[in-house]
Amino acid sequence: MGVRSDQSPLSSRAYETLLDGAETYREALVVRLCGEVGLGPAELVRLTVDDVEQVRIDPPRYLVRVPGDDDRERRTAYLPTHVEREIRRYARSNGLTADDRIFSVTPRRLQMLVSDVTDRASEIHDEPALADVSTNDLRRFFARRALVDHDVNPRAVKAAGGWRSFEALESYLREPTDSELVDAFEAVERPSPARSEENVGRPGSVVSDDSVVRLLLAASDRYALVRLDAEGYVDRWNRSAAALFGYRAGEIVGTHVSTFYTDNAVDAGVPDRVLSSAIAESGHEVDGWRVHEDGSRFRATEVVVPLRGERGRHSGFAVFVRDVSRTHDRLEELRTEREELERRTAIARCHREITQALLDSANHEELETNVCTALAAGDAYSFAWIDRSTLTDGRREWRASSGIPPASADRIVPEEWRGDGANEVSEPERRIAIVNGVSDTLEGEEFDGSLARVALSTGETTYGTLTVGTDRTGAFDGDERRWLETVGRQIGAAIGAIRRRTHMLSDRVVELELACRDAGSFFVDASRRLGCRFELDSLVPVSESTQLYYLQLEGASPGEAFDLAVENASVEEFRLIDAGEGRSRVEFVLDGRSPALTLTEYGATVTDAVFDDGVATITAECGVDADIRTIVDGLRAVYPDSSLIGKRETERAVRTAREYREGIADRLTDRQEAALRAAYFGGYYDWPRESTAEEVADAMGITSPTLHSHLRKGQHELLRTFFDDPESDDRDPS
Repeated sequence: MGVRSDQSPLSSRAYETLLDGAETYREALVVRLCGEVGLGPAELVRLTVDDVEQVRIDPPRYLVRVPGDDDRERRTAYLPTHVEREIRRYARSNGLTADDRIFSVTPRRLQMLVSDVTDRASEIHDEPALADVSTNDLRRFFARRALVDHDVNPRAVKAAGGWRSFEALESYLREPTDSELVDAFEAVERPSPARSEENVGRPGSVVSDDSVVRLLLAASDRYALVRLDAEGYVDRWNRSAAALFGYRAGEIVGTHVSTFYTDNAVDAGVPDRVLSSAIAESGHEVDGWRVHEDGSRFRATEVVVPLRGERGRHSGFAVFVRDVSRTHDRLEELRTEREELERRTAIARCHREITQALLDSANHEELETNVCTALAAGDAYSFAWIDRSTLTDGRREWRASSGIPPASADRIVPEEWRGDGANEVSEPERRIAIVNGVSDTLEGEEFDGSLARVALSTGETTYGTLTVGTDRTGAFDGDERRWLETVGRQIGAAIGAIRRRTHMLSDRVVELELACRDAGSFFVDASRRLGCRFELDSLVPVSESTQLYYLQLEGASPGEAFDLAVENASVEEFRLIDAGEGRSRVEFVLDGRSPALTLTEYGATVTDAVFDDGVATITAECGVDADIRTIVDGLRAVYPDSSLIGKRETERAVRTAREYREGIADRLTDRQEAALRAAYFGGYYDWPRESTAEEVADAMGITSPTLHSHLRKGQHELLRTFFDDPESDDRDPS
């Protein structure tokens, strides 16, 4: 297996044994480039990654453009596919760019590297002859294997190996036998096929005709490869192109490539730019809309490669077109889904910020300002503003805004929202209003989008309106509308809570006296129709919109009042509590609007009310910091025939715990107090009870009925002292 003279070059078995001596990628790559590509050390050191070129697509084939020097011109060598992969792998491992030299050493250093490999292989396999193998021996191995083992054309071997003449190859070529001579000239005996310019091989073409044919044969109705001439006109068409575009060859050959582009793309000069870019870049890839024969569009990826003739002249283009409509549609769906998720995320984040703004706000004005800031600060909305529900003397008292100057809001409000009552959206079916296609210039920037206006309400009371603007497409769908309606109710509830809190924490209060003659109030209407009088004993809130009334009725029978209650939708329940001579105590449950409910929702506390012959005189308290004008205007918005009769500021009555206990002691008899104390400390009021009434009565030495009488009267006095003014009622609780 040893290495002999020039006439007996390295054998295939010896070459494989030699590769075993390579310990690194670099050593193996140098040996392969010499023994399988035919390159010498002086050529290897000039080689860059960019010198490797793919010249066929299917199957992939590669050449290496070997740079020249002062003595030799640039030449081309064939690069086996597996060696090309080794070069790419080596380049990636060492972080080489396209312009970097693959081996940045001297030719002498590469010769020494090969010598190290041969010495190592000789020792491993105990083959002393391997130690004498040089880079020249590896090049001769390349020539012998190509000529003898694979019968490669000697002219191709000479060009690939860079030999100046055939003399270096002569020793590998044996004399042909008679049979081989006859077979070699068999082609002379057959007619020569017609040769056109199109099927003549073009050395140096970027894409050769045989690879084009393979691609055309493999094409489907979603792929096409079209041949253009140098001016961009179709000169080759096949079934795959016909299936994709819809034209027959006779209809399309000779037509310019712009036929496949949309009118807008043609007007913009896109086809000519694509062809120019393909020439300048030795190939160009573009994505865009293309047109079928029937005028319908499809999405395509297009690769345009220039073709060159024998002398390197530009001779046309190969255009590879792939229908990617399905992929494009799916990407658009995913993009839409992503945008929808981003929109929902922005809205959810905005909702969280609004909730925090409500919690951080100390008063009505601060709440409105914080809410507008939270809405405009995120990605969901461009701007926001809040208007109070009422206007005084035609002048707006307050407007909170963010992202838009307060004065600019009037300019952008659509026509259908203008006019009297334009800010009112209190009816259930009008909790939110949407207007699309709003355009204006705000702060020097163009706004083109949509507006949504939502009521800020709690129960039946509307405090104002919130307006938001966005330039998002498809804004304010069903889910977003419901979210905005929820936000409107949250803000309304927060405003009501702030007003009530302000009232409760005030050391001084303002007592308001109001008159209401509006027939929309059940008690006003009933007192006028019956000519009677209702006097409020107590008002108990049951829910957000339901209130329980205890009243004294004079001037009419309870039955007459109950008959009118049956006709009124706002009255849910009613009953007679006590019928006296000329005066009855009645109970009504009202659900929905009432003057007392409206005042309560605006932060006032109703302390007294009299409904007499069609006129309600209502006394209510509010904090000294409360906006009285807003309260009164809010009542008028629901009950227009209402007015403020008077107001006065007064100290809030505060009873200490000692005063409360002393008041109770004055109201209780000794036996009542003793019975309550025995029952309380005896566990009668615990659950489960620790003592029965009989056990407590026995301990006190009284009967059970007597104990129950003392307990009932004592409990009544406790509750009277808590809920009423003890001095104003001396009725016998029995």
